[in-house]
Amino acid sequence: MIFGATRLDEAQGAVLAHTQRLPGRVLKKGTVLDAESIAALREAGKREVIAARLEPGDVPENEAAHRLGEALLAPLMARSRAATGRVNLLADSAGLLVVDAALVDRLNAIDESLTLATLPNYTPVTAREMLATVKVIPFAVPGMVLQVAEAVIRGGTALRVHPFRPLKVGLVLTELPGLKESIMEGAVEATTERVTGLTGTMLPPERCRHEEAAIAEALARLQRAGAELLLIAGASAVVDRRDAGPAAIVRAGGRIVHFGMPVDPGNLICLGRIGPIPALVLPGCARSPKLNGFDWVLQRLFADLPVGRAEIAGMGVGGLLKEIELRPLPREAAPRNAPAPGKAPRRPRQVAALVLAAGRSRRMAPLNKLLVEDREGRAMVARVVAHVLDSRARPVVVVTGHERARVEAALQGKGVLFAEAEDYAEGLSASLKAGLAALPPEAEGVLVCLGDMPLVTGAMLDRMLAAFDPEEGRAIVMPTFRGKQGNPMLWAREFIPEMLALTGDVGARHLAARHAERVVEVEMGDDAVLRDFDTPEALQTAPDFAGR
Repeated sequence: MIFGATRLDEAQGAVLAHTQRLPGRVLKKGTVLDAESIAALREAGKREVIAARLEPGDVPENEAAHRLGEALLAPLMARSRAATGRVNLLADSAGLLVVDAALVDRLNAIDESLTLATLPNYTPVTAREMLATVKVIPFAVPGMVLQVAEAVIRGGTALRVHPFRPLKVGLVLTELPGLKESIMEGAVEATTERVTGLTGTMLPPERCRHEEAAIAEALARLQRAGAELLLIAGASAVVDRRDAGPAAIVRAGGRIVHFGMPVDPGNLICLGRIGPIPALVLPGCARSPKLNGFDWVLQRLFADLPVGRAEIAGMGVGGLLKEIELRPLPREAAPRNAPAPGKAPRRPRQVAALVLAAGRSRRMAPLNKLLVEDREGRAMVARVVAHVLDSRARPVVVVTGHERARVEAALQGKGVLFAEAEDYAEGLSASLKAGLAALPPEAEGVLVCLGDMPLVTGAMLDRMLAAFDPEEGRAIVMPTFRGKQGNPMLWAREFIPEMLALTGDVGARHLAARHAERVVEVEMGDDAVLRDFDTPEALQTAPDFAGR
């Protein structure tokens, strides 16, 4: 690749390195210069531009990113469409991410033009969460470099999502005289939160004396109830393999696999098995919802990964999870909603949602499309709002105008805010501005939803929210299906002044072209983001609305 100042006579087919703002036109960084672009540059008085010219064998950045993304795909993973040399890899299921760090390091050492960044090894992930991002640094890479990278990737599995199994979990709570009931309740609450967060279910807890025989009998009852994982929360911390909890596992026909672990908090955990069923005596810190060694073991068990002496012994690096330098901290007194120590918090962005429902529905006349009911008697706008409320976006603001009273009546009791667009007849921009004016000042972004797109689900919206990160350059989130751009769109607060300046029957979509370097596309699994129903003909193709 040849990079640098390029005369316009030689620039056709070159890739523009920096955005050029011309009278009445903007040429974005990354634009492949054609005859029309070059003519516009000449007319603006330019004689040369900084550009990249591909040489024989070079692979353009998006093609290179696409090929690397394809090579990295593994079961239960999806990828985004390549854009600006980037492809994101996403989880298709909740599970535990396992990373081959050595393979990732080998890939990143091949050439400075190719990079792969991943979440930390053994990170629990949710469906549609980003796992890794491929970024091609220059505008093109030599074909031979790309071929070497593909060969390295195919020599192993860089990333794998191990799905969580919906295990039935039995919990034994042991009691000693004088033990506070609040401690027992805290143990049940924290354990239930962990188990349900990993897709499991809790059997009714067993309570018994803190004695070997009583614990063994409780374990047997839980096995008969179908427990696939057994936990013992002792009234007193286990201090030896022969203590009451471990001894009860042996008495119930099991064996002790390992006692202790190089993770703090969590040192005093005991791992055993009764036949094929894992049985753990929990450390005292497991009564707290804060991250501790028990979480690491539990996540691997739910992901059906090996957990034995070797695996536990290998948890020491990164195993110091203390929340403060001075120990011990009374964990019961620690704030229950504090971020987990030892883990950088990924703070969810505060994103509000607008549902635009003010239009006159002229193409559906005499009907108001937003009030057309599905087979269950729900208005279309109510379906849309229900999906938005299923997402993490809050608050949800519905913009009304035409037939305001009827639209608001259809949404009564839905827990949304209303903003009236008094000048709704002026077009879409009026509805958008009314909604933006109603946003709370703490909103970092706004998800602009259309009232005639009832097939876009809350999960799709959450996938867009997960991709939103203005500080990382993902300030405008646009959904796609098979490369076609759709709706809704998510905008960072920084674009609100430009949106407020819009006039007429236009939305904000064209602003994305002006800020292309700030756009991230999120590929969806179906075409819901492309389907609006604003004509009688379109309505006949809408699931649950056809024939209405």
